[in-house]
Amino acid sequence: MPEQIIPNLYRIPVPLPGNPLKELNAYLIRGTDRPLLVDTGFRQEPCRQALFTQLAELGLGPGDVDVLLTHLHSDHAGLAPEAAGERGVIYVSSLDRPMLDCTNQQRAQRWENTTRRFAAEGFPAELLADMEHTNPARSMAPPEGGRYESLSDGQVLEAGGFQLKALLMPGHTPGQMCFWLEKEGLMLTGDHVLFDITPNITSWPEMPDALGSYLDSLDAIRAYAPVRCLPGHRAAGDLAARVDQLKEHHCQRLEEAFQAVKNHPGAGAYELAGYMTWKIRARNWAEFPVAQKWFAVGECMSHLDRLMVQGRVTCRVEDGQNRYQAV
Repeated sequence: MPEQIIPNLYRIPVPLPGNPLKELNAYLIRGTDRPLLVDTGFRQEPCRQALFTQLAELGLGPGDVDVLLTHLHSDHAGLAPEAAGERGVIYVSSLDRPMLDCTNQQRAQRWENTTRRFAAEGFPAELLADMEHTNPARSMAPPEGGRYESLSDGQVLEAGGFQLKALLMPGHTPGQMCFWLEKEGLMLTGDHVLFDITPNITSWPEMPDALGSYLDSLDAIRAYAPVRCLPGHRAAGDLAARVDQLKEHHCQRLEEAFQAVKNHPGAGAYELAGYMTWKIRARNWAEFPVAQKWFAVGECMSHLDRLMVQGRVTCRVEDGQNRYQAV
């Protein structure tokens, strides 16, 4: 059931079955003009039913809304073309747009490149082949098509009498955006800041140091003092306190990654991720679900990238495999 936050602004919970995130917080802005839906859920039937049933309770159906995406991930963008329909516009940052507004062939090529990057880190070929069907980032992403429009940092959207200022906060994705409703004191944080789970920071070809970008973005968002945050998943909390916690978390993770490299010289990110700690219901690295291994290795890669920028770790390529060494 939709939850009214303030007049004309609703939270729409969208379940994510089988996913550790459990639920997406979509948001709807209503007013005299065209409604604006912030994020959508995976392109799968449980998400589809939950989203459109709740929109119907508010008198809306597919094609009756424009869509605003905080970032490109499929749990946020998967149903965007269906929700917007033929008449609606899908707003997304100019940096994330190329990975959504593309042909199936272009998307397949990007996944092929990504697969090669993970293979170079020692990710087993048989598990990579399995990821084509089990990775929700691939199997539940939005289909080809949709009327996308780019957003730039500082751009202001108006909807339902609200003004939403787009704030570019790269790190979680290259074009992750938060949206600041200054008059109401509300901040839509997407997945940039989550309050009871830690956002996944992976390695991106577009960002040589994704973790460094994320930490800079945490400093940038901390300059705001919202009355209330509206995160992409689960409950909200105090922004400044959470930013400090996230920065300390990654400081500790960098040390953990460095010690893994120091103790296992010549290993790749797949092996090194197995020596790091993860909050997951698995007795050991071998028992990790494949999709969770993918996210863990990506996060390990982002920390290795950061350590290389800091000059604490080096990487050599040997027989097509990345080998890390502590300095």
